[in-house]
Amino acid sequence: MRDKPPLAHSPKGSIPAQTYCEHVTGVRNKAVQNAANAVRYYRGKHGAEAFKKYVEAAAVYHDLGKLDEANQSVLKVASRKPLPIAHEDAGAALLDKLEWKESAVLAFAHHEGLFSRDEEMSKQERPFRQLKRKTPAGEPVADHIDRNLFAYESEHIKSGCPTIGKSDVEGLHNCGLTRRIALSCLVDADHGNTAKHYYAEREIDPPKACCWEERLAALQSYVNGLDEGKTENERARNNLRRKVFQSCMASSIEKRIRTCDAPVGSGKTTAVMAHLLKIAASNNPPLRHIIIVLPYTNIITQMVNVYRKAMVLDGERPEDVVAEHHHRAEFADVDLRHIATLWKAPIIVTTAVQFFETLGASHPASLRKLHELPGSAVFIDEMHAAIPSHLWPQMWRWLEKWSNEWGGYLVLSSGSMSRFWDLKEYQNLMAQNAAEHALHVQDLIEDESLRRELKVAENRRILYRRRSKDEEALDCAGVVNFVSGKKGPRLLIVNTVQTAAAIANAMRNNGHDVLHLSTALAPVHRDLIINRIKQRLRNKIEDWTLVATSCVEAGMDFSFRNGFRERASTASLIQIGGRISRGAEYPDAEVWDILLRDDLFRENPTITISKRALGYFADDELNTEESSFLSTKAMQCEWTAGADRKARELVKLEQSMEYPSVAKACRVIEADTRTVLIDQTLVNAIRNGRSVSKIEIMQYSVQIWAHKIEKLALEPIMPFTEAASVNSMYSWVYDYDADFLGYMAGVLKLDDFFVAGGGVI
Repeated sequence: MRDKPPLAHSPKGSIPAQTYCEHVTGVRNKAVQNAANAVRYYRGKHGAEAFKKYVEAAAVYHDLGKLDEANQSVLKVASRKPLPIAHEDAGAALLDKLEWKESAVLAFAHHEGLFSRDEEMSKQERPFRQLKRKTPAGEPVADHIDRNLFAYESEHIKSGCPTIGKSDVEGLHNCGLTRRIALSCLVDADHGNTAKHYYAEREIDPPKACCWEERLAALQSYVNGLDEGKTENERARNNLRRKVFQSCMASSIEKRIRTCDAPVGSGKTTAVMAHLLKIAASNNPPLRHIIIVLPYTNIITQMVNVYRKAMVLDGERPEDVVAEHHHRAEFADVDLRHIATLWKAPIIVTTAVQFFETLGASHPASLRKLHELPGSAVFIDEMHAAIPSHLWPQMWRWLEKWSNEWGGYLVLSSGSMSRFWDLKEYQNLMAQNAAEHALHVQDLIEDESLRRELKVAENRRILYRRRSKDEEALDCAGVVNFVSGKKGPRLLIVNTVQTAAAIANAMRNNGHDVLHLSTALAPVHRDLIINRIKQRLRNKIEDWTLVATSCVEAGMDFSFRNGFRERASTASLIQIGGRISRGAEYPDAEVWDILLRDDLFRENPTITISKRALGYFADDELNTEESSFLSTKAMQCEWTAGADRKARELVKLEQSMEYPSVAKACRVIEADTRTVLIDQTLVNAIRNGRSVSKIEIMQYSVQIWAHKIEKLALEPIMPFTEAASVNSMYSWVYDYDADFLGYMAGVLKLDDFFVAGGGVI
C-alpha cells in the first residue's frame, strides 16, 4: 500500500508532481464541460445525454494504467523516461468491462489516435488493446493489464477519484464526426489540465457573451462610413456593394447551408459576415463562433484587419475578438496563442488546411479544437481554391452532418463558384443515403434583379480572351514579347515556381520593369514584395509587370490593367479576373488565357485534367456564361476524366472506419517538401545550439520538393538518422536574391537546370 497519493505526472524542475486524483478530477470536469457546451446545439437522433456520459466515462478512466507500480516508479522522479506500461490500455480494458464500448475507444485513442477498424478487428476478442506491445519483462501489455485491472480500479477508488458504473445509456451513433468531436472534448481537457499544472496556463474559455448584436451594429456603421468614391465608376461599384450588403442582411436565416457567388469586388467579405452575425445573434442559444476559412495565408491578415477595424467594440483587445490562426501567425502571449489555435475567440480567421484537415484528423493533438465547431457558423471564402475537387464529397458529408446534427451554419463564397452539389457525378458520394440526393443550396442574394445587375457590371469590367487556336504555344521569348506588348500595369500568373522565375528573369534581361512573387521567396521577403506592389499600384505606375504563381490568384486586393494566365483550371482563369480592373477603372481591361511550350517549361502534372477542361469552352462562352456555370461544368469534366477515383476511395475509407488512412487522404496540400533555411545566421545559430524561434525559421525559410534536395546536393543543418529525415531542415548554399528571384536566382545559374528536369522546385 502506498504511503503517498499516486501520481499522474512527474515533477519537473521546481514544479512538483501532479497527483493522479487531481489530474483525473480536473480532466473529468473539463471534458464534461466541453461536451455540455457542444451538445447544447445537438439536434441528432441519438441523444445528447449519451454523448456527455460517454465522454465523462472516458475522462474518468483515461489514465488508469498510470496506477501500475512500474509506471508509478517512473513518475516519482523527474525523468523523461517513457512509461514502461502503455497506460491507455487499462482504461480501455475497464471501460470495455463496464460496457462503455465507445468510451473505451476514446480512452485508447487519447494517446494512440483514432483507430483502423481492420487492425482492431484483427485482434478478434480484444480490440482496442495493446496486443503487440510488451512490458519490460516481455509479457504482452494487455495480459499484464488484465491481471492487474482489479488492483488499478481499487487504487483509483482509494485515491478519491470520480467513478462511473456500468453503462446504462443507449449506444452512441458510430459516426466518424461524432467520434472526433468526443475525442476532442477529452484531449482538450487532458492537454489543458497538464499545461495548467506545469506552466500555470489558465484555461481559456469562449467569452460568456459574444455580443453578436453589437458587432452587427458596428459592422453596419463601418460599411455606411466607407468612402463613396471619387469617380463615377467608384461610386457605381460602391453602390453595388451596399446593395449586396443589404441583400445578404435581408436574406432568410432559416437555411443552414447557403452560397454567395457574387463577383469579385462586390463586398462579399462584409456582406456574408453581416448575414452570419444576424444568425449568431438570433440563434437560441446564440452561436459560439464564426469561423472564416481562406485558401492562402497571405490573404488572412488583410481580412483580419478589416474585421478588427469593423467589429471590435470599445474596451476590447482586437486579438481577443478576431483571432488569426495559421502557421505564420505571431502571438504576443500564451493566452492569445490559445485563443487562436484552440478556436476560442468569437471570430476566427484560419486556413483551409487547418479547417479541413481538422475535420478528417485522427491524431489527438490535431483534433483538440474540433469540439468548438458545434453551434458555430463557418464562412468558406474563395471556396474554389480551398481544397482539391476530390476531397469535396467526403467534406460535404461531414459539413452536412455538422450542420444538421450539431447546429452549424455554412456559407460558401467565391467569384467562380463550383456548384458541385448540383452534379449527379457527385451526389451519390456526398449524400448520407439515397434519399438525400436532391439538394438545393440557395444563394444569399435572393433578389434576381440585383444578380442581373451584378452580371452586367462584371461583363463590363473585363473581357476574357485567348490567343487563336492556330497560334503555337509560346516559348519564354514569346511570353515576354506578348505580355509586354499590352498596356500596363500587367499581371502574369504561371503554374510553377520555375516558370515564374525564368520568365521574370528574361523580362528583366530584356530591359522590362518587372517584379516577381512566388514561394521561391521566403515569407519575410514575399511581404516586402507585396508592399512594393501595393505602392506601385497606389502611385499609378503603368509600364511594369508582376510575374507570379497562384499565390496572388485569390483574395489579394490588387488591381492591374491587363492579366495573363498560363492555362490551368477554369476557376483560376476567372480568379485572375478578380485582380484585373477591380473597380472597373480600366475600360479596356483584358484577361488572356495563354499556352506555354511544354518542352521548355515542365508541366505541373496536378493540373493536366483542369487544363483540358478549360480548353473545352468556346471563346464566347468565357464572356457570356456565368462564372459559376463555367466552373461547375469544368469540375464535371475533371470528374469524368478521372478525379473521382480518389474521392470514392476517401468516402470508402471513412465508411470503413480506417481513420489514420482518412487523415492521410485528407491532406489539402499533397506536397512532399522540406524546409530549407536561407539565412546563414540562423543556420549557424542552430548548429551552435542557440535557441531559434519557430517564427524565425518560418519567416526565413522556403519549401523545396524532397526529390529536388538530392539533385541540389543540399546538406541538413544538423546530422539526422534515416527515421528523422522527414523532419530535418536544410541549409541553402546557392545564390539567394531577396529582392527578386529568391532561391531561384541560384537554381537558374545551375548549368544543368533544364537538362535535370527543372520543374516545380
